[in-house]
This record gives sequence, structure tokens and C-alpha cells, in this order.
Amino acid sequence: MAAATERTTALPADLAAWLDHAAISLDTTSDDAAAILPRLADAGVFRIGVPTAFGGSGGDVTDAVRAVAAVSERSLAAGFVFWGHRTYIEYLLQSPNEGLRTRLLPALLAGRRGGATGLSNAMKFLSGIEELQIRASAAGDALRIDGKLPWVTNLQPHNFDVAAAVEGDNAPAFIVSLSSEDEGLERSPDLDLMALRATRTAAVKIDNVLVDRDRIIHPDAHAWLPRVRPAFLGLQCGMSIGLARSTIAETRGRLKGGRGVLAEPLDLLASELSQIEGRLAKGIAGTLFETEPWLLFRLRIRLAEIVAEAVQLELCAAGGAAYLSQPGEGFQRRLRESAFIPVVTPSLVQLKTALAAHARSVVSEVA
Repeated sequence: MAAATERTTALPADLAAWLDHAAISLDTTSDDAAAILPRLADAGVFRIGVPTAFGGSGGDVTDAVRAVAAVSERSLAAGFVFWGHRTYIEYLLQSPNEGLRTRLLPALLAGRRGGATGLSNAMKFLSGIEELQIRASAAGDALRIDGKLPWVTNLQPHNFDVAAAVEGDNAPAFIVSLSSEDEGLERSPDLDLMALRATRTAAVKIDNVLVDRDRIIHPDAHAWLPRVRPAFLGLQCGMSIGLARSTIAETRGRLKGGRGVLAEPLDLLASELSQIEGRLAKGIAGTLFETEPWLLFRLRIRLAEIVAEAVQLELCAAGGAAYLSQPGEGFQRRLRESAFIPVVTPSLVQLKTALAAHARSVVSEVA
């Protein structure tokens, strides 16, 4: 890699080497899909930001964001799996359901099961963008769940837990944990994606699934989602940060000859990225993004823009070599990865829609 010395990663050397070697394969094939989760687990990254009392290595969610960024520097596919798994872990950490956390967390931290965040629909629901796609009705002491999750990552075949937001039957919407072992839950084949092929991304059909109430992550989605959203989006921002870092580093290594003119815009982009990282960490560590989620939305949008600008700078620095299969394969992977950043839920369009609605409400209140 052209400028690996610029990476600010604390990944174990064996994991970093494997990610560098496998990055192209993880993006274009599913050949190594089964290896991502155990590789990350063996390196201990799932334990980062998890209290030691729960089997973690300590720290907080901002440390986990930095770890997602470090993995995403080398492979966005691995970073995407990491995000989904670690976000599900965060749901358990922020759940009042101690029994559920005790039962599920050890296997998740060890990478023996995949954790998946099926709450993309819920986050859009929270912003008034769409209705919940899963319904529940009482079935004696249990709950009968029906609906679908059209796009979920890290659905390890036959071995996953997934969080879902459910519209209650004459009750508040709630968050429940579904399992690959649930009768009536059907996982589709992996989706035929343009890139990120090793991420175990699939759809879930939920047909008459019976779930005991002890699997409720939180009984009130409206109250809980705003509290967990900063971690959901913050960990997601780690993907953009890592990809932007990697692209900036690669570009810097190409600033030779007549391409030195790109140094100034590259430095400005790197400086802004560093500033946003600081603002993101500060906001997640406190309660700012809970009370003012619009500030987090704007950071997520700007990070996506920085990724796009960085990729264009790398293209300018690489020139025609970027279009050749061998010398250009790293750039081509980052280009494909960058195309995913604007559409991962909540997409930039959805975030901008929420910001526009917020701006209208502010104007209305002032008027």
C-alpha cells in the first residue's frame, strides 16, 4: 500500500495483514465470507468498548467507532460486518433485559454467532420516513411476529440473532431479538450485490414466528431508539472514516511529479476529516446527539461527501493507471466501496429529508 505508515490503526498485525490480502476477494466474492467474523473475534475487536464485567476489554462506544474505522481502512466489507455485529452488541448493552444480554453476549463476543441490526426500518420510522414493516399480536404469554426485513447484514447462515422493531398490538412499538432458529423465520440467499459480496447480506421473512417476551430488547421503541441512535450512526460513521483515511493515504503516496498540485486540497480534506472525528467522538460520548440528532445527521452526510471527494482526488493522482485491472484494482475497490456510503441506511436522501423536515418545523415554531 502506498502510504500505510499514515494509518492510525491499532489492529493486531495478523488481522491487518489478512484484511489487506483478502480485501479484493471480500468485495467481489463470497469465498471468504465465513472467515470475517472469526477473524475479527480472534483479534478481540468485538470486545472493544464493552465493559469488562460483560466480558469486554473496557472503554466505551467511541473506542468501538475507532475500531470500525481501523478495519474499514483495509476492507469496507469487513468494516460493514463489524458495524452490524457490534451495533447488535450495543443494543444488548443498552437494553434493560439483563437475562437476554447474559444469554447472548458471550457467543457474540467470541464470534460464534452473528449479530445483526435489523433496525434500519426503525430508524427511518423514528424520523417519520416510513412505517414499521413488522407486526406483533398476543399469543397467550408469547408474541406472534409477522413481517419482513428486506436488507440485513451479517446474517450468518443458520447462526444469527437479529434485532427488529415491531408494531405492537394496541401497545407501543418495541424492539425484539429474533433468531435463525425461530420456526417461521426464513433467510433468503445472499443478495446479489455490486460489491461487499462477503458481508452475508440477505433478506428475512418472518411468518407466524412465536417469541417469548423475555426476548424483548426494549418495550418502548419510541423512548429507546433516540438513545441508541448515536451509537448506531456513530459506528456507521466509522466505516466512512476508515475508507476516507485509506483513500487519502493512497493518494498522498502518488503525489509525485506534476501531481503535487493535489497536495493542498488533500491536506484540507485530511484536516477536516480529523476535526469531524473529534466532533463525532465528543457528541457520542455525551448526550448531544440524543437531544440534537440533526448535528449527527450533518456529520454523517459530510463524511460521505469527504469519501467521494477523496476518491476523486485519488483518481486524479492515479490517472489512467486507475483503469487498468492490476495497478488499478485497489482504487476500483475503493470506488465501489465509496458508492455504498451514500445508500447505507439511513441514506443521504433520507437524512437530508429528515433535516429538511426539521428545518421546516423550526421555522414553523419561530413563526
